[in-house]
Amino acid sequence: MTYVVTEDCIACKHMDCVEVCPVDCFYEGENMLVINSDECIDCGVCEPECPIDAIKSDSESGLENWAELNRKYARLWPNIVEKGTPPANAKAMEGVPNKFRDLFSERPGEGS
Repeated sequence: MTYVVTEDCIACKHMDCVEVCPVDCFYEGENMLVINSDECIDCGVCEPECPIDAIKSDSESGLENWAELNRKYARLWPNIVEKGTPPANAKAMEGVPNKFRDLFSERPGEGS
C-alpha cells in the first residue's frame, strides 16, 4: 500500500502534506502534487493533513489511474520538501468538477 494524490489537488495545491512527509516523496507540478510510490513508506501522516481530502490510499478501489499518474509525474517533476504558497484561488477551486479534464497541467512546478 502507498498513497496517491487525486484530482481534488488540481488547482488547489495546499501543500500541507509536504511539511509532514518524513521521506520527502512529494513532487510538484504546475498546479498539483504527486507522490512517488517507490519512496513513500506508507506512514499515512500526509493523508489527514490535506485540507481537501485529495490524498488517498492506493488500496481504495478506482484509484488505479491516479496511481499511474502519480508514478509518471513523480519521475518528471521536481521534488518539493517545503510548503509553498497555494494558488490565490485555491479555496474557490475546492470541489470543482472535471478538474483533470479541464485544468490539469503536465508542466513541472518549481520544487524546493
